[in-house]
Amino acid sequence: MANLAGKIVAVTGGGTGIGAGIAKTLAEAGCRVTVGGRRLEPLEALSGSVTSQHPIRTHVIDVADPASIETFFADIRDNVGEVDILVNSAGINIQKRTMAEMIPDDWDRVMQINATGAYRCIKEVLPAMRARKDGLVINISSVAGKRAIALGGVVYCASKFAMTAMGTAISNEVRQEGVRVTNVYPGEVNTPILDNRPTPVSQEHKDSILQPEDIASVVLSICHLPPRANVPEVVIKPTTQEWV
Repeated sequence: MANLAGKIVAVTGGGTGIGAGIAKTLAEAGCRVTVGGRRLEPLEALSGSVTSQHPIRTHVIDVADPASIETFFADIRDNVGEVDILVNSAGINIQKRTMAEMIPDDWDRVMQINATGAYRCIKEVLPAMRARKDGLVINISSVAGKRAIALGGVVYCASKFAMTAMGTAISNEVRQEGVRVTNVYPGEVNTPILDNRPTPVSQEHKDSILQPEDIASVVLSICHLPPRANVPEVVIKPTTQEWV
């Protein structure tokens, strides 16, 4: 198992949900984690709730804004160092998800955050990873990035398929340079994104599906692998969720 102590980690979309769970788990494993999101309050709440050797750093980032992305990663480079592990966890969905209901502005917004935002974050860390021949990128995609399901909706599926293709293509490009990319495809997870479902989700259902710590456990295992080993992709879903 690779020693994660002191590894420099950047987590986007980390104020709540999957990103927060991953940030907490990696900080407790000894990493120097900087977590970013659009709102500072939940980031600071997360940092204050975690006891770790290296306190979780916080910095606002809007992955739909290229300047905000540049500022976020410049802060990490200037104050901590070059990123060893990037976790792309920022993502949104919309309520009106069908082609009949969705408006073009919603298409643009979801693609900008879920796909283009992830690309720009990778672009910030990849040159240094390639130069030192070491680094790991974890893309938190979705089963909607493997199957175009009605539950995810038109643009969410399209954005996650884009993340899937991007991660795979980059991984193939850098495979001889010591850099690894993993696409993680969670099924239903109890996160705030459920609040945007067209049909409200019951608490019973939320309790029966995956929790953020389940995804974090998988990510931690991937991070512990030696540099010679790469997991290109992994699906994790609730036991009760269909997989077809």
